[in-house]
Amino acid sequence: PAGTITWIFDKLDREFSPMEFHEMDPIYQKILDTYTFRNNKGNLVLCWDNGRYVNHSFNSNCLTTAYDFEIAIRDIQPGEQVTDDYGYLNIPRPFRGIDEGTRRKVVYPDDLLKYYKTWDRKLLKVFRRIPRVDQPLWELLSPALCEEIDAIVNGRKEMESILRNYYDSNGD
Repeated sequence: PAGTITWIFDKLDREFSPMEFHEMDPIYQKILDTYTFRNNKGNLVLCWDNGRYVNHSFNSNCLTTAYDFEIAIRDIQPGEQVTDDYGYLNIPRPFRGIDEGTRRKVVYPDDLLKYYKTWDRKLLKVFRRIPRVDQPLWELLSPALCEEIDAIVNGRKEMESILRNYYDSNGD
């Protein structure tokens, strides 16, 4: 259901710095280029779980948050793919997505700067559902993050923007 945490950066996920990436053999670079995303520090994150198989969609059913977890922004039906909008994954170069009948046809490295307000609104709509739906991944969250989610859900704190995830590869 909407509000379900679908992925968490946990102790088994692996981060590779740009230097580590460039020192690897090409076969490993290709794997990391395919199965990782770039975080706000510029590191490549390799998910150990099914997170690495999430596909792109301009109408994604999940969104990342500023808290190192992703959440379902609508109910995901049995057999439906779990999807992200790669526009917030700090991709290094543009790519043309499958035509889904949306205005956007290309994912650009700076999409997070253009669409963060839209994505924040979608996140806000479902963030308060987090404690009300079954959360199979809940035990992977730190106690501090659980407290932060509680503070947001109960209006004691504002949700941080997805824009916090942006990595500026130019250093600007």
